[in-house]
Amino acid sequence: MTHFTPKFIKNTSFLAIIAIFCSIFAIFSNIACNKNSDCNFSYTNDTSSSQKAAMIAFCTANNINYTIHPSGVLYQIITPGNATKPNACSSVSASYTGTYLNNNVFNASAAPVDFSLSGVIQGWTIGVPLIGVGGEIKLVIPSSLAYGTQGRSPIPPNTPLYFDVKLTAVK
Repeated sequence: MTHFTPKFIKNTSFLAIIAIFCSIFAIFSNIACNKNSDCNFSYTNDTSSSQKAAMIAFCTANNINYTIHPSGVLYQIITPGNATKPNACSSVSASYTGTYLNNNVFNASAAPVDFSLSGVIQGWTIGVPLIGVGGEIKLVIPSSLAYGTQGRSPIPPNTPLYFDVKLTAVK
């Protein structure tokens, strides 16, 4: 007599194993992130000279008294906020306006939006931790730390971006 196991039971077991594996991975990823405040975050400053010139011209035209981060992000801290600062692993709430360097808005959120700094463009992961809760920062981000050579609708490839960010909470 042959033993028969219905196909859905075999698939259910396989899916359960995958779910357990994913859960374990998520737990260890979260533990690693909490133990290491920079999440092994790294970046390279590969901003082209023409893009850097355009970013500086934007800052000059818009009265942004910028500081150059080693990554190539240009920023101005408008309000430093309190002592509670996020790190690259933090979940935060922020409101923002994002524009192209021609000042056309491509995205904005007047009400705070919740997100993880490990899940956004690198320019935000670098820039937002420079302020504390209640702070505001202006970020001019090279394309290599935004959406790079691929772009992302509606943002064309190789496009530097400007953001005005207000940090409302670190979670």
